[in-house]
Formats: sequence, structure tokens, C-alpha cells
Amino acid sequence: MRWRTWGWRGRTGFDKVDLYTRGTLYSLMWIAVLIQVLMSVTRPVRGAAPAALIALTILLAVAQGICGTMLAARGLARYLGQGTLDRRLVAVGAVSLVTNVAAVLALAACTGMREFPEPGYVLSACVVPFSCAFVLIVPGWVSMLQQATVSAAVSAAVGLLGGGGALVAVALLTTAFGGGTMAVTTRVSAWTLSVMWKLREAKDMEARLAVAEERLRFGRDMHDVLGRNLAVIALKGELAVELAQRGNPAAVDQMVEVMRIARTSQQEVRDVVRGYREADLSTELAGARGVLRAAGIACAVEGDEGRPLPAPVQSALGWVVREAATNVLRHGDPRHCTIRLRASVDAVVLEVENDGAPRAGSEPGGSGLAGLRERLRALDGSLDAGPAGNGLFRLTAEIPLPRTAAALVEERR
Repeated sequence: MRWRTWGWRGRTGFDKVDLYTRGTLYSLMWIAVLIQVLMSVTRPVRGAAPAALIALTILLAVAQGICGTMLAARGLARYLGQGTLDRRLVAVGAVSLVTNVAAVLALAACTGMREFPEPGYVLSACVVPFSCAFVLIVPGWVSMLQQATVSAAVSAAVGLLGGGGALVAVALLTTAFGGGTMAVTTRVSAWTLSVMWKLREAKDMEARLAVAEERLRFGRDMHDVLGRNLAVIALKGELAVELAQRGNPAAVDQMVEVMRIARTSQQEVRDVVRGYREADLSTELAGARGVLRAAGIACAVEGDEGRPLPAPVQSALGWVVREAATNVLRHGDPRHCTIRLRASVDAVVLEVENDGAPRAGSEPGGSGLAGLRERLRALDGSLDAGPAGNGLFRLTAEIPLPRTAAALVEERR
């Protein structure tokens, strides 16, 4: 169904963990609010408390849920280093906690603490929204101090309103245990999310380092080609100038040598650029396998890897492999990648399939695939990329083979 694509199935592994953690945190807050609301409209309360007080208690519970959700969202962003937190929101959250607890105690005073349904659990539910958010923005010891203070104050209020020793003990234990458990759970969940964020950043950094390494390699090749030749050209040019100033005809020979070295350098630069721009299929397959495995992605190459193919076809398919491997690293959350190469008499087909596709109905953005289609179109080839079902993404490149190449393939089979 469409909603599943946008809700759960279309998400990466990291996004699923993030959604589950945040959704669980917010759901627990609102479950606590629901408990308070239901307890506030029970028969004993309706029979003894004014309707206005009951309505006010419900509104305060909902307001605390909204405030707690906002505070938790901002606190989680601050914990993950993705934003700042306004202290005024913390103050509003503290005020909502105090007023909410006061409203519940007022209901308990109207009905009598002994008649009020489950006072310890209701008061514990009042503490949960603020406790879950507060633990994300303060050190652990401050959160523990806040839990102890709130628990002691609540249990003291229960005792002052006529609750016996048993009710006081229950109120103390439930508020301390409930709020403390939720605080610890929230802090551990936030820590898990922070680890996941660091892993994602490391993965993005790995892709950027791979691009930077390729640029450095190209720079080193250009330096090796041009460095020595330019130095020789400079020396011979200086020598030619000195000879020309002396009227020595050998200056002409030196300038001829400069011209020869310059032409040689120009050809060597063309060779370097051609080697960079024309990808070799076997080299790119081996490189893609090594890069993906280094990134923790199981990569398998299947099919006719050793079949002889024309140089333009190998270059085009090599670029397909390079771009596909880059997309696998940058998009989604893949664990497995399979590269299949099938050569027949009439055409050669290359498929790159990986799991962990970002969303059904989408393909990686950017100009990489458009550039590949232009390269393949020059060879009368085609490129298809899109979801293949079950969370898979498949890129298929097909290039027809010339008759001479087709005959060579047929002979070698």
C-alpha cells in the first residue's frame, strides 16, 4: 500500500530506528496523559469534584503532553547536536508539571485520598512527560535529583491530604520508579540515536573521502607527467635564450627540442585524461567490489566478466559500474549488492541490484544517471533504474554489440 511506502517500508534502517525511538518516546508520554484523563473522569471523581475542576485537570494534562512532546523533541535535537534549546520552554514544562500535579491533588482532596482511584499511578503518570524530556537536557545527576524531589513532594502531599502510610509509600514508589524508569529509558534511547547518527556521518565521510582520494590520484598523475617535462622545457628555454643572445645558431636546436618535449607532454596529458575518462570494465568491477566490501556491503559479481568486448562498450559499462557503486554508497542503507554481466550474440546487459532502497518509486538524484544515459545513447544503448520490489533497487544497462564483436563472442563461447 502507498502509506507503507511513505511510513515504514520505504525507510532506511537508520530512519526506522529513528522513527521507532521518537515514536515510542512520544507514545509513552501520551499514554501517561491518557491514564490521567481516564482516572479524572471515573465515577468517584464525577460524584465529588466540580465539573469545572475535572475539565481543568483534563486540559492541564493535555497541555502538559503537548509541552512535554515539544520539550522532548527540542531536547533530543540538542542531545544529538542538531539544535539549541530555549530555556523558557523548560520553565513552561516545569510549570505545567506543578500545575498538573496540583490539579490531580485537588481532585483527590474533593473525593478523599482513600476514595481517589489509584492515586499513586495517576501521580506517576503526571510526572512522566516532563521527566522524559528533562533527562535529555541536563546531566544524569540533576535528573536523579529532580526525580527524588518530585517524588518526595508528591508523597508528602498525599500524606497531608489524609492518605495513610500505605498510600504515601505507594505514591513515593510509583512516582520514583515510574519517572526514573522512563528517564533511564529515554536517555538510553537518545544515546542509541547518537551512535546511529555518528555511523551515518561516518558513511557519508567515507564516500567523500573516496571522491577526494580519486582527485588526489588524478592530481598525482598530472604532476608526474607535467612536472619533469615542464622543468626540462624551462631549462632548455633559458639555454636557448642565452645562446640566442650570443648569436649561437645552436639556439634553434634547443627551441626545436622544446617544441618536441611540449608535444610529447601534450600527448601524455591526453593519455592521462583518456585513462581517467575512459573506464576499464574489469578494473571498475574489481574497484566496485573492493569499495563496497570495505563499506560493509557484501558485493558479488556474476556472469561473463571475462568476455571480450569492444573498447567503447567496456568504457561505457565501466562508467555504469562506477556510478552505480557510488549510488549504492550514497543512497539508502544497503547490505547486499549484486553485479550481473550477461553477454549474448546481439547485446551485453549489465545489472546492478542492491537492497535498502530509499523509497519505492524513486531513483538516486543528481546528474549521474543522466550522464550515463547520454553515454549509452551514443552506442544505441539504454539505461533503466528503479525499484525492483521487496526493497530492492535495480539499475540495468543494455548495449547492442556490433556484428564483428558478436561473432567474436560467439566464437569464444
